Amino acid sequence: MFRRIVPRDRALLALLAEHYLLSAPQIAAAFFDGRRTAQRRLTTLHRLGVLHRFAYANAAHTSVPYLYTLGPVGLQLYPTVYNDPDNRHTKAPRSSLDRARRIAASATAAHLLGVNQFFIDLIAATRRPSAEQPAASADERPGPGSSPRLLRWWSEQHATDVYAQAGIRPDGHGIWHADSATVGFFVEHDRGTENLPRVVAKLRGYARLAEFGPRYPVLLWLPTAEREANLLRLLTGVRTPMPIATAVHGPDPAGRVWTLAADLPSNPGHRYRLHELPSDHGPHSGTNPGRPTDS
Repeated sequence: MFRRIVPRDRALLALLAEHYLLSAPQIAAAFFDGRRTAQRRLTTLHRLGVLHRFAYANAAHTSVPYLYTLGPVGLQLYPTVYNDPDNRHTKAPRSSLDRARRIAASATAAHLLGVNQFFIDLIAATRRPSAEQPAASADERPGPGSSPRLLRWWSEQHATDVYAQAGIRPDGHGIWHADSATVGFFVEHDRGTENLPRVVAKLRGYARLAEFGPRYPVLLWLPTAEREANLLRLLTGVRTPMPIATAVHGPDPAGRVWTLAADLPSNPGHRYRLHELPSDHGPHSGTNPGRPTDS
């Protein structure tokens, strides 16, 4: 059984252990050259018990492609996983099926898919120059001029645990490398369900982190241009030790889509690429958990 699991499968299982679930199109974008090839392999992995899959209806009651999470074989290979998106301290599930049911029933499933899409789009960007480009890596620092790479992708639970001293709960944390620049970042995936003052209040934790850790940009990923404009007006003149950048949901978060709140009102309308955002690995980059060589 285990001999039929190839390195690409193991990379997928590692992501599912950290991030709960991925849709079939997300998996195809990260690991395959075509959706049909991805569907065939995913069907095989499901039949072998490597993966569980389930259908998921969104709030608009329209169907979406299958969602995948670890099956019994996958859970054997990756026994140390996050088990419940709604309760980090609940009892461990009795089986992989119990874990899958928790994930499928989670009130945060749609949010998880949105956050995961952000990072999947980054991984897809690294695959465009060459079909041989690895989907994701986190064990080495790239050299100057190397291809774009997502060096790190941490889940909310992972980042919350590592940066517990600051009390932040980012939706995701990553480190991105492109054009000889290495930029750490925290993602706040906004779906328009919170009022804007509450969104701004989340920045207090990042200010605490800046006192002793990395000063990575906080990426406020927003559902509409109107909401982005309203948030930027609210942030105008607000001083923060962490760079704050905003953009509207789209397929290319690595592209020239980011507005720095610190630029307003002197430089309105200017957009940055992700790797152009200011990023400081912190006063003790040799030892703090935000240094770019960490996995």
